[in-house]
Amino acid sequence: MTSSPDKKPRCDGVVRRDLMRIGGLTALSFGLGDFFRWKRLAAETRKPPAARAKSCILIWLDGGPSHLETFDPKPEAPSEVQGPLQSIATKLPGVRISECLPRTAGLLDRLAVIRSVTSPLGEHNFGMHYLMTGHRPSPVVRHPTMGAVVAHRRPESPLLPPNIAIPDFRVGGSKEPGNGFLPVGTRPFSLESDPAKPNFRVKDVDLYRGLDLSRLDRRRRYVQALDAFSRGLDRAQSTQLDPDFERAYQLVASPEAKRAFRLSEEPTKVRQRYGPRTVGQSCLLARRLVERGVPFVTVNHRGWDTHTDLYTRLKEGFTGAKVGVGLVPSLDLALSALVQDLDDRGMLDETLVVVMGEFGRTPKINVNGGRDHWPRVFSVCLAGGGIQGGQVLGASDRVGESPLERPVTPSDLAATIYGLLGIDPASMLETGDGRTIRLTPAEAQVVKE
Repeated sequence: MTSSPDKKPRCDGVVRRDLMRIGGLTALSFGLGDFFRWKRLAAETRKPPAARAKSCILIWLDGGPSHLETFDPKPEAPSEVQGPLQSIATKLPGVRISECLPRTAGLLDRLAVIRSVTSPLGEHNFGMHYLMTGHRPSPVVRHPTMGAVVAHRRPESPLLPPNIAIPDFRVGGSKEPGNGFLPVGTRPFSLESDPAKPNFRVKDVDLYRGLDLSRLDRRRRYVQALDAFSRGLDRAQSTQLDPDFERAYQLVASPEAKRAFRLSEEPTKVRQRYGPRTVGQSCLLARRLVERGVPFVTVNHRGWDTHTDLYTRLKEGFTGAKVGVGLVPSLDLALSALVQDLDDRGMLDETLVVVMGEFGRTPKINVNGGRDHWPRVFSVCLAGGGIQGGQVLGASDRVGESPLERPVTPSDLAATIYGLLGIDPASMLETGDGRTIRLTPAEAQVVKE
């Protein structure tokens, strides 16, 4: 069946029928520029998808986690592919995951695992950008991460920053600011402090010695006046305070905001359930933050760039450990406790949990006992927030080298996450110089399963 000539697009994306409309509108002093603005506004005012999730907790496995040692083991493959870890059964018949994820295996009926995520980008910064924004890196524009977009579209929390990173946002080589072309206020607020440490305290939350609220308020008014003066009292420009200063002021001035970070309020049994390591206590703090209305929290779990000594780093944590405290057992404690805790509190249906890194690892163990970068196929795990648990979507081939069925791109994944949060993945964002850019690439497809 051939399409109508009226519906065939030109190379600029305009169809003949639209050109005829422009011709008629021009007679009414409605020009081409007005027409495109009208088209853009029409797209922007489309009814957004119904939000299933109020918030998102992204557990970012920085460095590139091995899919073969986590959610996609290959027990029937040759030994150099299998690697040093065994696999175990899960709540789902026939589905096996790493031996270091026993608690997660018992909760797999509440999780969804995508085993066929695929990307061409095997460098940390590029891979991270693609996974966190849904766009491939471009020399022309730096796209905002999903957390920044959510903060821009849904800044619900009046006291706490809408986009928070625990313990920091040094991801993919530590060169990503996070907000892209969006305002600085959407950038992740990095705590710059480890919740697992006894001396944990968040920057900007406590008053410095010799500084009280009255003095801080005077400083705030002084900065505001200086800011207005520096703008030449131009009424066309905003005289708002610097967003970082304003954010710091709100945190210091609000007892309720400061209380959100007090992990000492949590019962000892709860803290122990999450595990004593950074990822566990970070996930517990993330739960406290979304409970108080923060729409996006990134838990940055670093150290997954396992080119060498994979067994010790992933399982033992240190040579000869009697109980594994490496990266995967620590993730197991944190993820299982978070999902169970959210479920117990009636928050799982409205909190989307995403576990991913920038790529996977090579199918074969290298000569240094590790695996190298491998973006061609890897796994992502999701839970809550409208996700149908108890399923494994897609598959890699017999050695975990390429997608075997249902490939999912990072663009598809971003479109899916936005949709679950009630944000239209086809909507437009505006850059500082007035350009409009689609939230996700045109080819992005929501993973409807």
